[in-house]
Amino acid sequence: MPTSAAAAPAVKVLPEPSGLPEPLPEPSRDELRLETVLGALSDPLRLTIVRKLLLESEDYDHSCGWFGLDRPKSSLTHHFKALREAGVTRQRQYGLERRSHVRVEDLDARFPGLLALVAAWSPQG
Repeated sequence: MPTSAAAAPAVKVLPEPSGLPEPLPEPSRDELRLETVLGALSDPLRLTIVRKLLLESEDYDHSCGWFGLDRPKSSLTHHFKALREAGVTRQRQYGLERRSHVRVEDLDARFPGLLALVAAWSPQG
């Protein structure tokens, strides 16, 4: 009996505006390692953050308050740092806040299909 896979939701890719601050330290595209990226995405909260950025972005990048996560700031800082250091997201400093977006082009170039899997993922419960 043939099965049909549901189409993955469309990933939003917004154009990079001019005049952005420099990104915080991150691995280059060539330095991205699958095991590091998968390790960062193995946490359900981080997977939720990336999925929300991929599917619901309203602007080029977002502060941690946009996500509406009920977690201590120190916990969120840890999760956003883990995503940035793995090369999944890019963060920029805007005054006192950091804003993030997914490195779609870099991840698609290194690991084709990975972001489609993240976008198609559904959280439990």
